[in-house]
Amino acid sequence: MALHEDDSVLDKLELACSDLKNLLHTSAKMDESLEQMDEKFDRIDETLSTALRRVAPLQSLAMATKALDTRINRAVTPALALLDSFKLSESLQDKLLELSSSLSAEETPKKRLKKLLKYLDCVDQLNAAINAISQDGEPVIQKLQEVVEFLSRTKATDQYRTLTLRETLITLKALYETEVDAMKFDGLLDEALLNMQDEYESILLRLKHQNIGELQVDGESEIVASDLGTDLEIQVLQRISGTLAANDCLDICIGIFVKVRYRRAAKALMRLNPEYLRTRTPEEIDEIEWETLETAITLWIQHLEVAVKTVLISEKKLCSRVLGKIMEGVVWPECFVKIADKIMAVFFRFGEGVARSRKEPHKLFKFLDMFDSLEKLKPEFSNTFDSEAGADICTRFRELTKLLVHATSKVFWEFGLKIEGNSDGLPPPRDGSVPKLVRYAINFLKYLATDNYRAPMGMVLRTEQIWKAGIRSKPEMDDDLLKYAITNVMDALQRNVESKRSRYRDNILPHIFAMNTYWYIYMRTRSTELGLLLGEPYIKDTYKAIAEESAYRYQKQAWGPLVRLLDGEDLKRVQSKEAMGSLAKVKMETFMKGLDEISLGHRESYSIVDLDLREQIKKATVKLVMPAYTDFVNTFSPVLQGKLYVSPQPMQVLLGQIFDGGDVKLKRRDSKDRVARDNSGSIEREIRGFRRSRSNTSEV
Repeated sequence: MALHEDDSVLDKLELACSDLKNLLHTSAKMDESLEQMDEKFDRIDETLSTALRRVAPLQSLAMATKALDTRINRAVTPALALLDSFKLSESLQDKLLELSSSLSAEETPKKRLKKLLKYLDCVDQLNAAINAISQDGEPVIQKLQEVVEFLSRTKATDQYRTLTLRETLITLKALYETEVDAMKFDGLLDEALLNMQDEYESILLRLKHQNIGELQVDGESEIVASDLGTDLEIQVLQRISGTLAANDCLDICIGIFVKVRYRRAAKALMRLNPEYLRTRTPEEIDEIEWETLETAITLWIQHLEVAVKTVLISEKKLCSRVLGKIMEGVVWPECFVKIADKIMAVFFRFGEGVARSRKEPHKLFKFLDMFDSLEKLKPEFSNTFDSEAGADICTRFRELTKLLVHATSKVFWEFGLKIEGNSDGLPPPRDGSVPKLVRYAINFLKYLATDNYRAPMGMVLRTEQIWKAGIRSKPEMDDDLLKYAITNVMDALQRNVESKRSRYRDNILPHIFAMNTYWYIYMRTRSTELGLLLGEPYIKDTYKAIAEESAYRYQKQAWGPLVRLLDGEDLKRVQSKEAMGSLAKVKMETFMKGLDEISLGHRESYSIVDLDLREQIKKATVKLVMPAYTDFVNTFSPVLQGKLYVSPQPMQVLLGQIFDGGDVKLKRRDSKDRVARDNSGSIEREIRGFRRSRSNTSEV
């Protein structure tokens, strides 16, 4: 078994030895083949090196030819493009002539605008072509010249080609130098730009404002600005503006726009017939009759509102729509301000002249109207001139407002000072009636306290207070300021009245004057806006109380002595009937004489104009006199002769007649004074008989 295994191993070893021999033999053959291949590669390498040495000059020549070809193409290709641009510009000029002829023949506005757009397209294309020639011409000619000089210097090509390129260079250079400037400044493009300026002006002139002469500012109808121009007209104007700006004609474009639109805006406002706006100095304004100036101020307020809310807003929209795309929207605000500045300057000049004119009381309410209109117009005004270019106009607007505040406050305070100083220089009324100054002042203050002027005047006072105290101060409420200001004027008026009252020499007239005046003030202020502002308790405690006190003093001074005459206590102590009759007669004569004096005073010197006040005084006087008179007559009639006195009923009528005007004839004012018709004649005869008897007695 072991012997068999050993034989098997030997066989394997023999087989492996045989395989190794074969492998060694094969390796030897392969080595021989590799040596042969190395020899072949060496021969090929030698052959390639030889070929490379022979081909290298040809390769350098090919590369040089390719580089020269590239250099020539870089110069010739742009030159060919430049020539194409010349051809394009020539064809566009022909097309422009054709469109210009068609445009001139068109009369329909809408079709003309559409053709004008085509005309503008052609102009823009021609401008682009000329700009391309202008921008590319010099670099192209420079490159071509460099190539020609290179070829001439290096002899890199044949003379024929070099000569051809040189001739092309000379022709192209001459064409560029002669034609480009002509096309830009003396050719059809320049003519087209002039035509567009004319068309621009013509279209702008056609854009008219609505008939603002028919607009009436009545406080109810809303004033709304209208858009100027159709969409097609605006489109054409935008295109023309852009084309002119692109051709260095922006200044001309703006000049045309400002000139034409100012003319249109001014012409629209001239339909309002603003003759009052012609230039005047404050002194010349003072010479204008007040009714005329008052009308002018009213028109100024209305026309300024119309100008800002319609004309200028419409012009601003037009500027924005037409010029808004030029220079990123920087141009149009300045353009609009140039238009508006000339118009607003006229309005400002008039307003400033009025504010600087004489500060007279009757101007206060027109100053307030102007101030109130500016305050109401302030939001629209700020929105209209919100750009930096409109700063000067806004500044002048604020200056005018400031002038009106100063003028209004000065008129008001000077009005109080004039009342305080009794500057009318007039003596107190001879009949004790209400002075004209009091009537004027009360009506003045009543009008100032109405809804139309209460708020503006309060705002003026608050503004003035802020200016004086500073922005950080805490101003009072407008109504409180106005109440304080009016109270000061009322106090000055009261001092004026007291000053006049003290100048009377008569004992009765001062009381009639004070009664009339303070009653007038009370009656004219109660239940009015002025009364509500001052407070009903205030006017009652101040003016009604003084009027009632003056009425009491009038009765005490005028009728008190007569009533005291009728005191019969001293007569009752007389023992003799004859002496009693004589003393009673003297008392009655004295009473009647005093009655005549008072009657004469009421007829010639004393005046109680207010019917209600006169009626109250009459009733109070009758109530004061008649009981004493009736008691005296009833007590002493037996010792008095019948013709020496008047019975109580006719005496009451006589007292009434004193306050009704002093006529002898009886006058019945109302049902309370009725006397029977059958007895009226006898009462009248009794009065007349009494007066005749008194006359006869006085003669004796």
